Parts: sequence; C-alpha cells; structure tokens
Amino acid sequence: MVGVTINGQSVEVGAGSTVLQVAQRLGIEIPTFCYLKRLPPLASCRMCLVEIEGLRRLQPSCATAVTDGMVVRTDTPLIDETRSSMLDMLLANHPLDCPICDKGGECELQDMVMAYGPGKSRFRDPKRVFHSRDIRLSPVVIMNVNRCIQCQRCVRMCEEVVGAVALGTVEKGMDTAVTGFEGSLASCDQCGNCIEVCPVGALMSFPYRYKARPWDLAETDTVCPHCGTGCQLTVGARKGEFMRVRSKEEHGVNGETLCARGRFGLDFIDGNDRIKRPMIRRDGTLVPVSWDEAGDHLRGRLAAVEGKAAGGVVSPRLPNEIVYQFQKLMRTAFRTNNIDCSSRWSTPYDMLAPLIASYTRAPLKEVLGVDCVLVIGGNVTEENPVTEYLLRDAARRRGTGLLMLSTRPSRLDADAKAVVRVPPGGEAASLAAVVAGLAAAAGEKLSGNAPAEIAATVGGAVARYGGGPDRLAAILHEGGTVTVLVGVDLLRSSEARMALHQLDTLLQLLHLLGKSPALQVLFDRANQIGAWDMGALAGALPGPQPVADDAVRSALARDWGAEIPHEPGVDLEAMLDLCVAGKMGALYLVGTDPLTSYPDREFVTRALGATDLLIVQDSFLTETAAFAEAVLPAAGYGEEAGSFTNNEGRIQQVRKFREPVFEARNNLAIFDFVAAQRGRTLQPSTQVEVFDEIARLLPAYQALTWPGLGVDGAFTKASSTPPLGPFVAQPAFFQARDGLMLVTGNCLFHNGYLSERSEILNTIANGPYVAMSADDAAQLGLSDGDQVVVQSTRGALSAQLKVERPFPRGLVFVPENYRSLRLNSLMRRGEYPCPVEVRKAETAQAIEGTNRVWRGA
Repeated sequence: MVGVTINGQSVEVGAGSTVLQVAQRLGIEIPTFCYLKRLPPLASCRMCLVEIEGLRRLQPSCATAVTDGMVVRTDTPLIDETRSSMLDMLLANHPLDCPICDKGGECELQDMVMAYGPGKSRFRDPKRVFHSRDIRLSPVVIMNVNRCIQCQRCVRMCEEVVGAVALGTVEKGMDTAVTGFEGSLASCDQCGNCIEVCPVGALMSFPYRYKARPWDLAETDTVCPHCGTGCQLTVGARKGEFMRVRSKEEHGVNGETLCARGRFGLDFIDGNDRIKRPMIRRDGTLVPVSWDEAGDHLRGRLAAVEGKAAGGVVSPRLPNEIVYQFQKLMRTAFRTNNIDCSSRWSTPYDMLAPLIASYTRAPLKEVLGVDCVLVIGGNVTEENPVTEYLLRDAARRRGTGLLMLSTRPSRLDADAKAVVRVPPGGEAASLAAVVAGLAAAAGEKLSGNAPAEIAATVGGAVARYGGGPDRLAAILHEGGTVTVLVGVDLLRSSEARMALHQLDTLLQLLHLLGKSPALQVLFDRANQIGAWDMGALAGALPGPQPVADDAVRSALARDWGAEIPHEPGVDLEAMLDLCVAGKMGALYLVGTDPLTSYPDREFVTRALGATDLLIVQDSFLTETAAFAEAVLPAAGYGEEAGSFTNNEGRIQQVRKFREPVFEARNNLAIFDFVAAQRGRTLQPSTQVEVFDEIARLLPAYQALTWPGLGVDGAFTKASSTPPLGPFVAQPAFFQARDGLMLVTGNCLFHNGYLSERSEILNTIANGPYVAMSADDAAQLGLSDGDQVVVQSTRGALSAQLKVERPFPRGLVFVPENYRSLRLNSLMRRGEYPCPVEVRKAETAQAIEGTNRVWRGA
C-alpha cells in the first residue's frame, strides 16, 4: 500500500494505481477524453493533466502511477488555464452544429466546454473541413469526420476489445482522420461500440439518426434477450415507440460494450407477423376470435382429450417467472411431467444433472481471472460476442492461457495459447484424450488418487488421439487454476452423453490435481440456466430436483395445493413420438417453434399433424402456429417484466418498457386463462408474487427479493460440491467420417429466429450462406459467391457459398438462423453432424425446383 494526497484528501491505495483512479475513488472529478477504463492509458488528449508536488511539468493523471507520499493538485490556476486552452484548440476546428447533431444533449465536449472551457475563443481562422457531407461507413454507422476530436477511443475499442480492427487513422497532426478501410466498414462486426464510446457526434447510429433527442426519451434499464451472456442495456422509447439501445460503462457484465444483435436487433419486437388476436381452427382454417370464444373452444377441446397424454414445451428465451408458472400449470392442471425447454436437442435430466451440479455461479470476470481457460465447442465470436471480448481481455491484459478445442475456428484463435480442431462429432473422444494426457502428465502427483479407470487409459492415449489434446493436457498440467467454458455444440452432438461424461471426468481430475476448476456453459439463449432452475425438465422439479424424490415432490404439492405426478415425464423427442403414435391429447407450446428448429422437419410435421389438440402461445405467427388448433397472442420482449438467469448464474431484471400490442396478454395472465378452462386456479399469478415464491422454494434463489436485484442483479447460489461420480472409460477411438459433414449454429448477426425479424439486422447481415474451406471448395470446383446446393439423404437447400480460409477440411457450416432455408429438413433425429454433399447450382430454375421438391412447397 502507498499513501497519496489529492486536493488535501489522503488515502492509502494499492501499488500500481493511477492518479486518475485514486481521484475517482475519492470522488474528485478529473476530465478525460481519450481514457477508457477497460483499456491501457493513452494520455493523448491532455485533459487529465494534474500538478504533482516536486515535478516541474503537469502530468497526465490517467498514465501516472501513484508513489508513496505523492501530493497531487487537480484544481490549480495553471491546470484550469491548460484545460481551457486544450478545449479552445478542439473547438477551433469543431463545427458548432449542436442543434442538428445527434449527440446534442449528451455530448462530452459540450459538457467539458461548459465546465472548463474558455468564455471566448482566440481562434479566428476558417475551420478545417474534411468532407462537406457525412459518410455512411456501414448500414448502421455514419460519420461526420469534421466533429472528430482525435481521442482514438473508437479505434482502440475496435482493435483491442472487439478484435475487429475495422477502424484506423490516416494522415497526422491536425489532419488526422479516423476512417474505415477504403472508406467503409464492410469487414467490421457492426456492433456500434465505436458509436457508444465516441464522446462527440463524429460516429453516429444511422437507424437512430434524427429520430429523437435524449431528453425526449423514456429510458429503461433491462437485459438483452439475444444470448446467455446477459448484457445490461438501456432502451430508449419515445411516446411508447422503440427508438434506440445504449449501454452504460458502470453496469453489467458487458460494461459499455454490446454486440450488433444487442445494440441494433431489438426492433424485432415490431416484426410484421405479430399475432393480433386469439385464433381457433374452424373448417381447417385459423380464424381470429375473441378471448371469450377462444376460452369456450379450449374448454370443450380440453375436456374431449381428457385421459390422454399431455405435454408442454416452453422457450428458454422467456423469463424465469413465466417458465416456473408454465411447469406448475402442466404439473397441476394438466397432471403431467412431460415438460421440456429446448426444441433443438434432447438432453435427458440424468445427463444434465452432473453438469448442473458442477456449475459455477460467479462473475465471468472472476471466472476468467485464472491461469487457464479451456473453451470447448462452438464459436464464441458468433455465439456470445461480448463473452469473446472478455476472453480477449483476459488473454491480452491478464495473461490468461486461452485454450481452444472446437470444430469451427473463431477470432479468439489468434489470442489462444493452443488450438485444437476437433472433427465434427469428435468432442467426446478429444476430451477423453485430454483426460488421458493430463493423467499421464500428472504422473506421481496423483499419488494413487486416480481411479483405476483413468490409470488404465493412460498408456498409448496420446499416440491414439494425436498431439493436439496432449498439448492442451500439458498446459493444463503446468498451469494453476482452470476454468472450462462449454459451447452448446456439445449438447447437439449424437455423442452428447459420452461428451458430458468425459467433461465430468475432466473436472474431477482437475479437482484431484488441485486446479480448483470452474465450469460455465456458453448458452446462446437468454435464460437457459433459469429454465433448468425453474424445473422445465421432464425429470426434474424446480431446483432442479428429481421428480422421483418423494420428499421434494410432497413439499411442492403441499405448497401448490395439488398433487404432482410421481413418474418422470418425457422430453420433446419422446413427446413427438407420442404424437405420431396418436397418444398425445394436448401439446402446449409457449414461445417455441419446433417445426423450424427441431432437427427433423418431416418428422415434426407428421407429429404436429397427428396431435389431437395443439395449443401455441406466442408473440409471432410461427410455422408451428400454422398447425395449431388454438393460437394465443402473448406479450413480447419488453411488454412484461420478469427475470433472466444468465450464463454466470446471475439473475437480472427484465423490465417492461411498453404495453402489449393489439390484443396480446401477459404470459402469466394467459396461464391463468388456460388453467381456468381446466377448472384450476393458479396462485400466485402476478410477476412479483411468482418471483417471491421462487425465492422461497428454490434453494439457489432463497433470500432474493425483487427490489434487491437492483440494476446489476444478484447471484444465485451454487449447489454444494457434488460427490465424485464414477469415472467413465474412454470411448473407442473416434474415426472421422469421410466426406463433408454439416454443422450449424448462430451467425454473428443473428441469434435463433427472433432476430431475423429485425429490419436493422437484416440490413447488416448477409443473406443465407454455406461456409466451407478453401481446399474443399477448390476440390469441388467452387468459388466464393457461387450459388450451391447442400444435399443430405433427407433434403436439400440452396444458398450462396462463403469460402472460409481458416476452416478445417470436411466441414460445412450453415447458420440455423434463416427460416427460409428450412435447414432442419436436411437433418435426421439423433444424427449430428449430418453427412452432406455440396455442388454448384446449375440455374435459378433448378434451384427453385430443388427447393420445391425437398421442402414440400
């Protein structure tokens, strides 16, 4: 600790702290332009100059480390004069167009000039002009170069945080100008973080341009719905109309950063396929009706299917309170445990239980502050962009050893200490090789603690699996603490059970070696952890706790005032089997669209068509809704309050910023409506009351209160350390299949199918595409931009080819985000990755013919 005095206030701080940091701690304001908290100091703007006793010249407080006994002044006449001169120089060329500038009212230069600027400028020369008109750098970024004050925030944010390197500077001195490559941002992430950190109106949001003034906006702090990172964002609405999104440096896991989906993708709430009124099927056609008519129809149809099986699926995009109340409705009013919360994969609870029990509920920045971070599966750049920013920061600034084990490459590979490309479907075998290699490297350190199952697999493991996993094992062995981040690719794979077993074995081995392993999953849905916690699982009650546990079931039954079936239910896959077999009476889908997302479109079509009563509750008229007998219009994102539990295990408030449109109702109110048709009453039924019940009954949420969540939320409690389970023997050596293998996932600008309803994102994103390696493309005689046909044994689709040079051979990637492709028509249940052939499309007519044949158009 060192002692320092600033403006007469003395304090002891840690060595290495800067004068600016100490001043902020003491509540002393020092103006800055170039400074960003999350980046190393640049000290170029000179606004933060201070006097330090014993030094002749003023020093930049952002870059000056404190020393013991240092005495600092921040408010002397010399400092005031210097700040005034600096601002006068900035204004010398800055256009005084505040009345038409989008930054007016929240411009840092305006604030600085009012607080520290000269009363009268000494400059009389004509102002420098770079361009007479603003430059449209991209569909979402527009630039007025003349307003730029050369703070370099945007350039550094783009390069050092986002990793895109899309912005740079040209010329020098007073002629320096920030620009994109060749005057555009065609290669950038379109995240808008440069706009967020720009202190003036040099970089602006084109979609928001000239729409409103900051003082016209009603702002609401809420949580992004697009992935599980759980970024805080602030929504601005004018007279109830959505205007923009911005972020705040001081709040959330994200600070001031957002990805393109979070900053520009919230206009999906105004999608033109919103369901306006309840609908019921009459003479084979869905017709709009009143809520009373819908209730009468449901009451009769629910009575008609009484005694047959029932099932329900709820989206992990919906808030905790809605998911909790839905599973409660299904278990009490429909008397079934057939409940699921995923329509993209089927993962029985017995597989998930070790994963959930081992989950680390802690801040991501803390979880990343370790010696090694192993990222397994997925593409963090495209699935969880803001998590990628934090991983890059950990690797570059903290020295964290980043290890990548995945099928697809990502931008993080450039910062990784080791990268292992896994053949599609080979995650389980590769993890087994890491386990074996780590056990071999540890040797005597295990001191006989390693179970025989591990000892038996050590010999020859490296030779069988190759040197990549061995390199990861060596780094894990040499390092100290370890964090494992798992992508959802692991849950999609047909080898998911074995992969999760090997993951559990790896964590146990790291624990035996004293590595204090932490585990989090990089979910691409906003509330996947919350959905599991709320009990949206066939084999688990809220907690999640096993349905077969008599004590837990009895306690919940007493509290809910209704019996709970004692037999575990079935997941979506088995529910669809029941539908096809004619045994499903009522299938209730809330916010989910399995016809678009489940990996076997033809099978789902048959299943939905064979269901006695299909109820769809959603905000949008999905393809699944077209099969429904009853469609109930629900409030969308921002139209009802609730909470999300993000990938960290942090529960945060999702706040309402507008009223439900048309005749849509709050989801909880619709559950009350449906329960009434079954002769039941759900208590409680308001959002805050349901939250209070969750906090009372779920161990991980106990003692939480709705007001106590605040802006940054609160962390749920981790389960007690699970007992060591059985070690699973290695799988047989994985032999990569010949030919091309199709995998899927999110692309950078879209997440699932909601974001495709965003007009802004659709101006940024490319159309549907097929990605493959340059080598595979050359072998097939294909070129970047060609229209190609991807064909499996089940179907075909056509899209534009995107040649990816760092892609591994044998891999084909098609984003799952484009409804028009009907990608799931190529896939078969239980088969992932999917073997395909790729060929050049001959003509537009041939393409259309292929699509008609395979898609049943």
